[in-house]
Amino acid sequence: MVRKQRIKPMLMASVLTGLAGVVLYYLINSRTFQFYGGIIPRVETDRKVVALTFDDGPTQFTDELIALLEDQQIKATFFLVGQAMKQHPQYTRRLSQAGHELGNHTFSHHRMIFKPYAAMAEEIEKTDNLIRQVTHQNQILFRPPFCKKLIGLPRYLHQHHRLTITWDVEPDSRADLRKSATRLAAYTIEHTRPGSIILLHSMNPTEWSSRQALKELITGLKAKGYSFVTVSQLLQYSR
Repeated sequence: MVRKQRIKPMLMASVLTGLAGVVLYYLINSRTFQFYGGIIPRVETDRKVVALTFDDGPTQFTDELIALLEDQQIKATFFLVGQAMKQHPQYTRRLSQAGHELGNHTFSHHRMIFKPYAAMAEEIEKTDNLIRQVTHQNQILFRPPFCKKLIGLPRYLHQHHRLTITWDVEPDSRADLRKSATRLAAYTIEHTRPGSIILLHSMNPTEWSSRQALKELITGLKAKGYSFVTVSQLLQYSR
């Protein structure tokens, strides 16, 4: 009898620990919720406008994307990593010269959780400084690596009046879609809505299907009546 009475509290503690872990995982990874400030996975609008965004880089594939977007007469938002910007400053300049929006994706692309507040601030501010060297944007948008955030990062952004930009369509994160450019493009076209923020990793050397799908993806959405804007422009459509 005594043993059974001991088991119940232990079982309850185990269940509560498991639930706490699930909640913590959700909070760290959520695209739609954070404890401080604004988080934008998409914009509520009836207009058929979408923002095409690219994470990571710049890399040796940046010029290829610039040429394709220029051919399609599209401006996109590139969330760049500070270390890669230092390594490839020429690509950063070309993105800015082509009229694309440059966003901050931290300096090292490390997960921004369980880090000292000062370290998070340094990651963001070092990358801001690199972006300001090549662009005269009024604001620099921010996207956390892997969408990881908990307390410190949202607090910093809130104190500096900055939004967290996430996404609602991310086709190249799915292994089944990454095997086929055609399927990747079709998925994106099917799941995009007015005000969507589309995330691609086309600058990543391993994301060949993302690069191959890009033209088909763009022309398919244009055929459905969509137009493309930067994230800053998309925010102006919020109703």
